[in-house]
Formats: sequence, structure tokens, C-alpha cells
Amino acid sequence: MHDLEPITALWGTAPRVEEFQGLTISECPDWALASLAARHGQEDACVSGAAGFLGADLPDVAKSVTQGRLTAFWTGPQQWMIEAPHDSHEDLAAQLLAAVGESASVTEQTDGWVRFDLEGPRCHDVLERLCNADTRMMEQDQVTRTQLAALGTFLVCRGTDTHFSIIAPRSSAGSLHDSLVAAARSVI
Repeated sequence: MHDLEPITALWGTAPRVEEFQGLTISECPDWALASLAARHGQEDACVSGAAGFLGADLPDVAKSVTQGRLTAFWTGPQQWMIEAPHDSHEDLAAQLLAAVGESASVTEQTDGWVRFDLEGPRCHDVLERLCNADTRMMEQDQVTRTQLAALGTFLVCRGTDTHFSIIAPRSSAGSLHDSLVAAARSVI
């Protein structure tokens, strides 16, 4: 039998956290992700099933919604990403599929993406050096898809305007982290 140990996207046994004056950059590996796409002609059934699962309506364009331990954010027309703590939702895609049935396509996304959280008043200074999103104007629960450090990413404004999550392809975790740290050092 294999004796495997989980590692983070940055190849660590524990998430990497970088502290700067007015900013913390945290690797956040403890989140399960599943994509949800309504099937043609089944949009109402998809929305209804997903709302029952989430305990809230799916978010509108460029928005996210959090209910308890679940978050959904808009990714495109009739498409969303669902996020939940990995420990309690390791099988998130299966749970979501059971809720929406044949009305939607659900795909496991957990290991395809990496999440970094930026927290603190200097997060805007870092983000404006790496992407064209006007983060100073973003409000709580707003989401945008943007190029950040030459990568296609989702940028989610969390509970305050000084807490953002960057969700990017896991295969680019190292270069994204390097870009975030370099930008953080440049604003000190």
C-alpha cells in the first residue's frame, strides 16, 4: 500500500503564509471546488436545485454569495463555481450533482485551481500592479475574471474591501506566488 501525504500547490506540507507591512498573502488549500453549468432548457431546475443545496439563490453576474460554509460565484452565463471547506465537502461535486440532477453539468475542480488570499490595506497596491481590475471600487461579494500576472484568474472580494481571493490555475501556483510576493515587496 502506498503511503501518500497531501501537499499544497506550492509543494509544502503546510500552507505558505507571507507577512508584509499591511498585507498577508496566504495559500488556501483547504477548499473544495466544483463547477456548475445549467443545461439548455433546464436553467430553472438547475437554479432551484442549486438554491436548495446552497440555502441561497445563485449569484447574479459578477457576484458571489455565501451561506454558511458554502460560497457560489458567477463565472459566466448560467455558470458558477461552488466552494466549500474540503474537510466537510471532499465530495462536493457529487453532493452538488445529487442536488441538481440532470439539469446541470457538474465538474470536480478542486485540484485544478489554487487559491491565494490577500488581506490588509496594502492588497490594493499589490493587485493594481498585477491586474487591470479596479479593486478599490470592488464591493463585498463582487467577482471579476481578470488577467493577473499574465494568468486568467477569478478575483473575489470577500467580507471587506481589504480581503481578496485569487483563484488561478494550480499549474501556475509557483509563478503566481512569486509575482504576488515581488509586488508586495515593491509597495513596502
